[in-house]
Amino acid sequence: MSKPFKCKQFTVNQDRCAMKIGTDGILLGAWTPLNNNPCSILDIGAGTGIISLIMAQRSNAELVDAIEIDENAYEQCVGNFEASPWGDRLFCYHAGLDEFVDEIDDTYDLIVCNPPFYTEVVTTGNKQRDLARQNSFLPFDELLQGVSILLSEAGSFTVIIPFKEEIQFIAIAKKIGLFPSKITRVKGNTTSEVKRSLLEISKKEMTVEIRELIIEKERHVYTEEYINLTRDFYLKM
Repeated sequence: MSKPFKCKQFTVNQDRCAMKIGTDGILLGAWTPLNNNPCSILDIGAGTGIISLIMAQRSNAELVDAIEIDENAYEQCVGNFEASPWGDRLFCYHAGLDEFVDEIDDTYDLIVCNPPFYTEVVTTGNKQRDLARQNSFLPFDELLQGVSILLSEAGSFTVIIPFKEEIQFIAIAKKIGLFPSKITRVKGNTTSEVKRSLLEISKKEMTVEIRELIIEKERHVYTEEYINLTRDFYLKM
């Protein structure tokens, strides 16, 4: 049984979700720039709802929508939203991205996504977990196509992906008129390889700001930058 994940301002139950809360979701939620003061936010593939909850805590957005295709995760996400201090601003749809795109006419000022990222097909024998992990269930081109339709003209899209997928992801985005504005490459510690890329993407082509973020100086000793980024969420930061 997975224990609830307690943050400073909310608690997330995760026992019904295949993918438990990890560093990626918290990083993306904490890192996502809010310079354009979004009125509406969409979280694609919400899982537990952790990223939506962080966005509700950090922003004044009147509307934080989420979509989740897996029934158990969807029900858990709804429960987590209702139990939070921002239940009146959070709403989860039980849908896949393709059907959501077909049904929704509105656009969003900010879209966030921690997508499935195993391009290799790895089956664990647990269909729910495979669905949450493998991008064959939500290929990058399908994700970006959906984002290009749902994103407002001045809006931005943020995503966390494996570093090895960065070049390909940006190439697909550019083909459909989406361009990177900010890239932060994440390393576990000073000597480890870059593991993840945090990307901010929009419909305008501009100079890309590229940075690096290191999580730990040594085991369980976090860098100042990582502490500053996540201290509003983690209980022990």
